[in-house]
Amino acid sequence: MGNLALHALRVVLAICLAGTLFVQVVMVPLLAVDLQDDEGVVLGGLRLPVLAVVFLCLVLLGLVTIQVTLACVWRLLTMVRRGTVFSHAAFRYVDVVIGAIAVASVLMFGVAVVLAPGELAPGIVLLICGAALMIAGVALIVYVMRMLLAQAVARDTEANNLRAELDEVI
Repeated sequence: MGNLALHALRVVLAICLAGTLFVQVVMVPLLAVDLQDDEGVVLGGLRLPVLAVVFLCLVLLGLVTIQVTLACVWRLLTMVRRGTVFSHAAFRYVDVVIGAIAVASVLMFGVAVVLAPGELAPGIVLLICGAALMIAGVALIVYVMRMLLAQAVARDTEANNLRAELDEVI
């Protein structure tokens, strides 16, 4: 992988991380303020506060899953740059990415469950469930990539053993 691609991906990851931090620090509190009326009482009685708290928690947790994924991909890029990505240490980061994506899928489905009993159109809830299914599909794709990494690590280990044996013979 070329240095230009590594640097470009790091710039994209840094921008994404800054964006998620901005949403967490600025936008989510503004959303919470928007849910209140002029007297500081949350609109809609009891149902809206419960929905607001659940939805805000889901948004914050969803952003955390994105941030964890970004950090792990950054670490894997470092391993690529050093030439150590084909090692057992890479599995830890890939496993964390798979877990974070799976959690994001469950959280997206949780958003659909929270929004389902409301006045939202059933088609929108179905679209959110479809998005949760697609996110779960991404987790499965990353899992398949993990299996390919495992094969590459096994082949690399086998090649190193054969080189060592050949060195002994020579």
